[in-house]
This record gives sequence, structure tokens and C-alpha cells, in this order.
Amino acid sequence: MKLKRQRRFHAEVQTSALNDIMFFLLLFFLIVATLGSPNVIKLMLPQSDDSTHDVSKAPVNLSITEDKLYYIDRRAVPFPALEQALLESTEGMEEPTVILRAASSLTIQDLVDVMGMGARLRIRMVLATEQN
Repeated sequence: MKLKRQRRFHAEVQTSALNDIMFFLLLFFLIVATLGSPNVIKLMLPQSDDSTHDVSKAPVNLSITEDKLYYIDRRAVPFPALEQALLESTEGMEEPTVILRAASSLTIQDLVDVMGMGARLRIRMVLATEQN
């Protein structure tokens, strides 16, 4: 005698709680991602370590006053002759470096003009700032 089951067994997976869990995980990761770096612009920054600071290197100081007077190591230089004076002062240096000390009242264009000269002459320009 063959007895049949009245009900067939069907495998079921309850997924009603899965929607809630996925929503909370998504919300958690969105909040954490905005708190990690809220206003950061991704840039490729140059890398540095302590071994690059060599005392034997003597960089050239270029100072620009509020009146747009240019001084290379305390020697006054007119703007038209600045490029030639920079070339002469960095002559013979293995890695020519100029520390640019500019007054805070100067415009960005004044700094770009001087830094453009450095780029044409392949001189590394470093802008000096005051510590807060």
C-alpha cells in the first residue's frame, strides 16, 4: 500500500530581513565615506623624506616686496633682468633651487610670472610661508 503525502515539501528562504540589512549597510557606508574625508581634493603630491634636506646646498633667495622690487640674495634686480640674474645666480648648481619670499599683498599673477621664469630655466621654485 502506497501512502502519499498530502502536502509536498517546498524549500523556502526568508529574505524579508535581508532588505533591511542591506539598507542599513548601505546607509552606514555612505555616512562613513563622507566623514572620512569631507572636503578633500585628491592631488598627486610630491613625496619627501628627511634625507633630502642637505645642509651643503645653498639655495638662492628671491624676495619680492609690496612695491614689486626684486632682490636676489639682498641684491636689487629690475624685473626685465630678473631671468638673466636667476640664471647667473644658479649657475653651477647641481639642483638649482630658489626660495621665493613674496609679500602677501602681491597678486597671484606676480607669483606666476616669476615661477614661469623658473620653469623656463628649469629651476625649482619653493614658496616660503609663515607658520601659523
